[in-house]
Amino acid sequence: MAALTPSSSPAAASSPLLARIYTRASSSSSRPSLLASATRPSPLSKSNPIPRYSFRILASANGSSSSSGRRSATEEEMTIESSVRLAGGELSVRGRAVLSGVPDAVSAASAAARGPVDGVFLGADFAGPASRHVVSLGAMRGVRFMACFRFKMWWMAQRMGVKGGDVPHETQFLLVESKAAGDSEEETSYVVFLPLVEGAFRASLQGGGAGGYELQLCVESGDADTLASSFERALFVGAAESDPFAAIAGAVAAVRSSLGTFRPRAEKKLPGIVDYFGWCTWDAFYQDVTQEGVEAGLQSLAAGGAPPKFVIIDDGWQSVGTDKPNPEDDPAAEAEKPQRLPRLTGIKENSKFQSGKGAAAAGIETLVRAAKEKYGLKYVYVWHAITGYWGGVRPGVAGMEAYRSKMQFPKISPGVAENEPNMKTDVLTLQGLGLVHPHAVHRFYDELHAYLAAAGVDGVKVDVQCVLETLGAGHGGRVQLTREYHRALDASVAKNFQDNGIIACMSHNTDSLYCSKQTAVVRASDDFFPREAVSHTIHIAAVAYNSVFLGEFMLPDWDMFHSLHPAGDYHGSARAISGGPVYVSDAPGKHNFELLRKMVLPDGTVLRARLPGRPTKDCLFADPARDGVTLLKIWNMNRFTGVLGVYNCQGAAWSSAEKKNVFHDAGGAGAGAGALTCGVKGRDVHLIAEAATDGGAGWSGDCAMYRHAGGDLVVLPDGAALPVSLNVLEHDVLTVSPIKDLAAGFRFAPIGLVDMFNGGAAVEGLTYSVLVDGDGMTTEAVGQVCMEVRGRGRFGSYSSVRPRKCTLGSAPVEFSYDASSGMVILELESMPKERVHKIVFEL
Repeated sequence: MAALTPSSSPAAASSPLLARIYTRASSSSSRPSLLASATRPSPLSKSNPIPRYSFRILASANGSSSSSGRRSATEEEMTIESSVRLAGGELSVRGRAVLSGVPDAVSAASAAARGPVDGVFLGADFAGPASRHVVSLGAMRGVRFMACFRFKMWWMAQRMGVKGGDVPHETQFLLVESKAAGDSEEETSYVVFLPLVEGAFRASLQGGGAGGYELQLCVESGDADTLASSFERALFVGAAESDPFAAIAGAVAAVRSSLGTFRPRAEKKLPGIVDYFGWCTWDAFYQDVTQEGVEAGLQSLAAGGAPPKFVIIDDGWQSVGTDKPNPEDDPAAEAEKPQRLPRLTGIKENSKFQSGKGAAAAGIETLVRAAKEKYGLKYVYVWHAITGYWGGVRPGVAGMEAYRSKMQFPKISPGVAENEPNMKTDVLTLQGLGLVHPHAVHRFYDELHAYLAAAGVDGVKVDVQCVLETLGAGHGGRVQLTREYHRALDASVAKNFQDNGIIACMSHNTDSLYCSKQTAVVRASDDFFPREAVSHTIHIAAVAYNSVFLGEFMLPDWDMFHSLHPAGDYHGSARAISGGPVYVSDAPGKHNFELLRKMVLPDGTVLRARLPGRPTKDCLFADPARDGVTLLKIWNMNRFTGVLGVYNCQGAAWSSAEKKNVFHDAGGAGAGAGALTCGVKGRDVHLIAEAATDGGAGWSGDCAMYRHAGGDLVVLPDGAALPVSLNVLEHDVLTVSPIKDLAAGFRFAPIGLVDMFNGGAAVEGLTYSVLVDGDGMTTEAVGQVCMEVRGRGRFGSYSSVRPRKCTLGSAPVEFSYDASSGMVILELESMPKERVHKIVFEL
């Protein structure tokens, strides 16, 4: 590939940024000087603090909205002063210092130019051009933070701390709580640090320096010949009062407006698999998957009453081969070398998936047809690496010449090497990868995906994505190579898989996130490891905290799991409230159908929550894996209820000293740690007011709370807490339903299918009516509750009085009522003939 220079790049003329970043073409080529100028005017230097700025807003004429939800809008001009300021060597939020001693090399540019966003972009000047720079951002102290950092090249995990030096290398998201002593919760500010992609460079945060308080910004291109000396928007710092989730969403929106290179989750089409139960072949067969094995797994699950509606045929279906040894090498020495890395040798399936002989061989198409016609599946996905296979595409293979594959050896960044030092000696690093040329990758993806689509395949799980950051040398750097590959991948998926059938995997670098326009589902953490006891609590904590950041870009997928496993319920309940896809990797015949019935309806659909599951506000800065006192609470929303999962994740975590997951208590696996207790409140479900009818208007804040583990129902007044106690690897799931006051003494709240983890999602329609006569006096029947309910099983509700009657469709039905708790139970004996049951209670 010809190296890009400012004069040869098509975008250079229109982009002042690209004019400051160049790729070295040759030693004799001329290039502009990129040395930092001592007099370079900063967009916003510390001697020129962030100014006030104006923007136009739509405001209600009378300051409130009408009952119909429509606003009578007028435009007013407002002048807003940003609460995030860099002045006098201090970055402050609402007058409170977040960073002190900020060097003169660091400059700020207001985000106001691109909309009403409370935040700033930070950049820095350096003495000369380089492919990697590290600059101090000053000291951070007196705060609490939660960081999402890459503990492996492929995956993020969470880390909490109180000062800058606690921030790990490769931190890609930093949420900071800032409050003065004695501040009320309402006056707390939540500050979001988002290291960005600027031109050919990608930024990250890390602690460093003397004293343990310094926060540093690292920018790197991943290519020794792609250099720069000056950056204007390498880091965004945004803030919001009271609401950390609003701060995060606002910060990502500001970055999207500035970069214009990605789309947020809310604007992407979710593939159909997210609403169905599925099965993945990986932990069932690993690379020994066969057509017969796939059919056995599908038949086994369907026969037990948990019919999968999608399957992911993981690694093991492709045509691959290892490099041939050099005939001149010593055979004895060759035998002692690590196993050779397989590489892709063709886009078609391997012999295990060929049926018939010669021209009659139908390949993977036969399996796809059987899955859909014989076992009733709606979707079939297959796996492939973003480079084709783990070792890429083998150069020089007959029939693959058009892809122009060339061997390239990964260069591991210093930050990744700090957290995962074994990557420097990984087989991929040592044996290299056959990289499809960036100019040929469009063709590669299109031909691969077109072949699969013609066979009936509906989508792909695209793995090993972060490897691209190590291969940028000679291609304009890591960011440029990643963009080129993702542009090609997006185009091919849009063309060949109409349901937007793609799952991103091993893709947790911001190089990928900030160029994601198409992919709507992303694996949320490192794998489910069925045989690693240390991994299970770590997994649940990681998926929840990573979803805080990842969930702004895509729908997090909390990974497959085994239903028949000592931690099966622990994992399964988390998947059920995650908001993402639900699928297992059980071996044929090894299933826990009692567990699966808590997650899967008889028609193969799941009761999916509406948002990415995330830790509750009071857990964001606690450390439920390490501190020995915190239970992790995870919240999510349904249309008319909320759901809370409570998990004891203590006892194990990633060790920064040992560079691996370890037990950190005396007995291992939390042995002897004893039960921990937390309080659970209705408003722990962050948006629970939105589940109340009439948009929460007139809602008292009281909730009915149903505990799945004990089957008990309690009425929780606003602000009251229900104690929950759990040992390590224990969990509980609670349905939270806003109580409607129809009249004095008459209260009601739907619970849902009480035998399913997220049974509240079964309620798809809810209306309340107060029955009065023409004189305004109540009749014998005070109120009526009409519900539309999906699914089958025991349907529960809270009622302060025994209902007068209940109808299912147009027919009266029996129900039970427990006066002590207010629990009403109605048996839905079959799936609805149409989409929903119509249930009416009269009070």
